[in-house]
Amino acid sequence: MGAIMIQWYPGHMAKAKKDITAILPLIDIVFELVDARIPKSSQNPLIDEIIQKKPRLVLMNKRNMADPIQTKKWEKHFKELGFGVLAVDAISGYNINKITSIAKVQLKDKILRDEKKGMKVQRLRAIILGIPNVGKSTLINRLVKRRLTAVGNRPGVTKAQQWIRISPAIELLDTPGILWPKFADEVVANNLAISGAIKSEILPIITIGEYFLDFLRKHYPTLFFQRYQVDINLENKELAKEIVLKHGILQSDYYERAFQIIINDFQSMRLGNITLDQI
Repeated sequence: MGAIMIQWYPGHMAKAKKDITAILPLIDIVFELVDARIPKSSQNPLIDEIIQKKPRLVLMNKRNMADPIQTKKWEKHFKELGFGVLAVDAISGYNINKITSIAKVQLKDKILRDEKKGMKVQRLRAIILGIPNVGKSTLINRLVKRRLTAVGNRPGVTKAQQWIRISPAIELLDTPGILWPKFADEVVANNLAISGAIKSEILPIITIGEYFLDFLRKHYPTLFFQRYQVDINLENKELAKEIVLKHGILQSDYYERAFQIIINDFQSMRLGNITLDQI
């Protein structure tokens, strides 16, 4: 990443990997939670190594904030990899009631094998994995509120972990280890900062602001103009000056202030539906 140095908590990553690996034999399916605006950047780079061939359902959260055209492309991409995929919104509850049925489709081979053995199909057991700030707690709370209550600890699971019955067919382990993001490249770091998955202060505001402006020029110039009534092809400093003048806050730090405005507008949906990871 050049001169940009970011601490990505390797100790936390190692502990999470160890904890998840230990409980994985108890798990039938992994719910991988990503941010629909950054489906690639919000994936943990070790997820494939950690869960290996375990069935996976990718839950693209915050779908109401993402570009619907890009969301469809990402759904197709994940399906081609052999994963189940569902665009959801944990806050509104959109598509939450479909999680169980799609998970059962992903597990149809296991269910058929059990039935052929004459085994009564027990509740399927799932775990949610995701990096911080993609909405894991909100999703779990939504599932708990819509479904039943905790069903208690199971043998082989630490007392700090608890199974939650989210439907008659599925139980969810509600305290999985946190997977911290590893910043493999500058694009991932910028996307995480712009979306709010990591604190924007970790990177210089000018660095992420200039990156985001170039991205908007290429992919969403119309949304930019609709919001600010400013020509996005102006030179950066002139464009920044125009934006802060419209907010009546022209100061010596106007360049940074303009980028703060643009990024805040993106995070609060005032710029419209935007996906940072284009496919």
